[in-house]
Amino acid sequence: MLFLKIMLSMLFAFTIVPFLFLLAASIYFKKEIKAVFERDPAATSYWEVLLTYSSLHAIILHRIAHKTRGSGIPFLPRLISQISRFITAVEIHPAASIGEEFFIDHGMGVVIGETTVIGDRVTIFQGVTLGGTGKERGKRHPTIGNNVVIGAGAKILGSIKIGNNVNIGANAVVIRDVPDDSTVVGVPGRIARKKGEKIVGINIDYTNLPDPLSARLENLQHEIDVIEKEIKTHREKKENS
Repeated sequence: MLFLKIMLSMLFAFTIVPFLFLLAASIYFKKEIKAVFERDPAATSYWEVLLTYSSLHAIILHRIAHKTRGSGIPFLPRLISQISRFITAVEIHPAASIGEEFFIDHGMGVVIGETTVIGDRVTIFQGVTLGGTGKERGKRHPTIGNNVVIGAGAKILGSIKIGNNVNIGANAVVIRDVPDDSTVVGVPGRIARKKGEKIVGINIDYTNLPDPLSARLENLQHEIDVIEKEIKTHREKKENS
């Protein structure tokens, strides 16, 4: 009889509880699941996404941790976030505010700090850090606008504001405010605006990211070539005169 009770308890713990959790997730987190299918071409099966996407699990657990901050149990939100970190390798502080249709692609090594504010339809890739710059208190993490894409390995540090429709290239380190409709690349991050074109918030073409430093060097080289040509022409005229 005791053996039967133990087996039933294990069955409940390992099958029924996860099933109920996934069922609730499919009902209450439709927008997060929708974002996966919109932005990840590898997502083909609803149940595959729900069961195997650790980045989706991290977002769901963060939503739960964020909601429980007012529960009166001080350690509960943090406990949920640490369990999520252990399971998913994504660390999101329960106090961080995250908008709708948030998507983490892969997610390994993502860190989102306590006072971070993230808008709607934001996509971030693996290795991204939304962190602080020291031991200051108060608002010390970035505020991210709507329709923002943050490339793999990028670091956005400090209480800075990233505007709407912004693309941040892979491994960029951003420590200053970024205006709307911009692309940021490099270390430290440099802004290269796409004038007259709205940057699509859920896509980023890593092969065609602008490099403002390279562009300036090319312009400088062009000016040097022009000056050298003028000097050569002047010398030829002087020699012939």
